[in-house]
This record gives sequence, structure tokens and C-alpha cells, in this order.
Amino acid sequence: MSDVPDTVAPPEGVAAIPLEVVETRVGAFGVSGSPDVSGYGGLVSPVVLPGASSRPYGGWFDDAADRLASLLGDDYDAAVEKVVVAFGELTFHVAREQLVAVVKSLRDDPELRFETCMGVSGVHWPGDAGRELHAVYHFRSMTHGGRMLRLETTCPDTDPHLPTIVTTYPTNDWHERETYDMFGIIFDGHPGLTRILMPDDWVGHPQRKDYPLGGIHVEYKGASTPPPDERREYS
Repeated sequence: MSDVPDTVAPPEGVAAIPLEVVETRVGAFGVSGSPDVSGYGGLVSPVVLPGASSRPYGGWFDDAADRLASLLGDDYDAAVEKVVVAFGELTFHVAREQLVAVVKSLRDDPELRFETCMGVSGVHWPGDAGRELHAVYHFRSMTHGGRMLRLETTCPDTDPHLPTIVTTYPTNDWHERETYDMFGIIFDGHPGLTRILMPDDWVGHPQRKDYPLGGIHVEYKGASTPPPDERREYS
């Protein structure tokens, strides 16, 4: 395994960014129980994520964090698990129970005014026990010159439920459907949570790490593509 530094060098005047090792990945994609047809089956590497940042965050990030704390009041500590500033980006990690309250504050408060949600993406970290499924939301404030901010929340494999934010950001409709389709995250309260890429009767969620990498025929109109492990082999 390669050595992992404890921190990432930050911009001048900003505290160092601590790192957290979430899991150790074997192979190119970290799959198990199916053939690795990537050609990198022997690769072993740590999965490293930025940890909580310390003040000062730098720029407008401190003002945004202070304003969100003011709006949430006594609920702030329960809502915001950590704040991460890495690679010039601001991320609030929030508890799923407080997700709707946080996004409403981001949208409605004049000092924040993140009126656009760019969508939600899923991430599957099987080694992040109790937090295996992550949902990452990107927001933009046109009012404040195009500022970008990210929210991240999690749910366990055993209870893959998050509240929908479609009522607050209607354009998130199809993005939540895609995240459900690919990762199996169920967005409670979504007006029509059905598959959007795969057929309705498809079994499984193709972008999860525990989804088979090979062994599945894919059928299209008038054609059939054999699974990768039947098309090629690495030794």
C-alpha cells in the first residue's frame, strides 16, 4: 500500500486539511465476488477523504458557516456533522434528519441564497460502516456571483433512506431518480421514484461497489452484448 500523508497543504492563511482513510480498495473498482476484468486486479490502494477543517476556512466560507449556524440555532450541532474545506471548495456534512431544514435555509436566506441545486450524486463506500451510501448535492448562488457550495449526507446499506428535496428544489427530481436507480438510495417523499436509466424490472443498482463487474448480459433493441468476462480475459 502506498503511504498516505496526514494532511493536504492548504492555501496560504488556511488551516491544514486532515485526511481520513475510509477503506482499502483492492483492484481498480473495489468489487468482490465477480471477475476483475479491468487489468488491475492486483492493485491495492487506500481510499482517502478530507477530514473536518479548522477555522479559519478562508474567504466567504466563514461567513456562510456562521450564517448557517445562526439560522439553525440550537439544531446546528445535530445538523452539521463537520465542515470540510478542501481543494478550494466548501462542503457541509449534514445529518439526513436535518437535510430538508438545511437546504431550505440555503435557498431562502438572503445572505446565503443558493437558489439553484445542480443535482445529487451517489457514492458507495462499503468500508464506511453505518454510512456506506453517500449523497452529494451541489448548489450555486447566482445572487452572490456564482458561489458554489456542497452538502453531503449519508445513510447505511441496511436503511438506505433519505428525504427528498424536490419540494424545495424541483429540478432535483430526475437526479434523485438516477441516484436511486444507480445506488439504491430511496428518497422518501419523491413524487415518482422510479428507475430512469435501467429497465423497470432490472435487478440491482449498477454503480454500487457490490454490483457484479462481469457476468451479466446486456440486451438492447435488436442486439445483445455478452458480459465483460466472456469478451476478454487478463492473466
